[in-house]
Amino acid sequence: MSRKAAKIADKAILLSATLFLAGKAYNVPAKAFWDGLLNDRSYLLLVALVTAGVFGAFAPFESWQRRAFVDRNVMMRRRVLSTFGRLLEISAKIDPPLDTGDLALHVWRKTRTLRHPIRGVLKRLSSYRMSSFPATRSFAPVRGIGAVGLCWQHDREVTFDVAPLAARLTDEAKFDDHVARFGAESVMNLGWEAFQALKHRTALFVTPIRSGRNKFVGCVSVDAGRGYEVLDRRELLEEMTNLGMAIGREDFECT
Repeated sequence: MSRKAAKIADKAILLSATLFLAGKAYNVPAKAFWDGLLNDRSYLLLVALVTAGVFGAFAPFESWQRRAFVDRNVMMRRRVLSTFGRLLEISAKIDPPLDTGDLALHVWRKTRTLRHPIRGVLKRLSSYRMSSFPATRSFAPVRGIGAVGLCWQHDREVTFDVAPLAARLTDEAKFDDHVARFGAESVMNLGWEAFQALKHRTALFVTPIRSGRNKFVGCVSVDAGRGYEVLDRRELLEEMTNLGMAIGREDFECT
């Protein structure tokens, strides 16, 4: 049961008990109705009174869900950190080693906004790295934009080696010529300015997060400043996919 469902259940039971007591007090819909209902069942008033008191004071479903959420949150954090640790083990084979804090793991969720009320955007819910530097840049792409947007568009794993493009596309004219020859998707549907701002993350890996109905609801991404050849392996994508499945089962509640 989700937190929202638990809260609704508590309020629904409290409201039902309150309406029962109020109806009896004011004989709504009729005194004959209550006389017939409570005939030899006077204990129903006591049950309604106790129910209203318990659910009004303690909200038991929400309290139970809150305790369960804490336990699930601890387990999910362990799962995320375990996955991130495994990714660090894989990245340790990059030579020369990555700087501390270079490798990053991100969790994204598809969210509707005022500017994009129908299709929505991908919002970054959390990021994991070994330090606060380099700072994570603001990025909330629509469908098809960036590596995470391509994962959304194609609903599958996406890997992207940006280093060769960054080395070749050194000015806007070369960038435009490349797009004209190979298509916008070859540069992740980014414009020149956006490409310039994001090209420092040259090794990109993304796997989808799906709901219980197998619908795309977000993604897990890993990026690094270099080392695509080392990171591009089945083991890394499997770790990300397993994490995405766990997040999808929890409906992002513990991320």
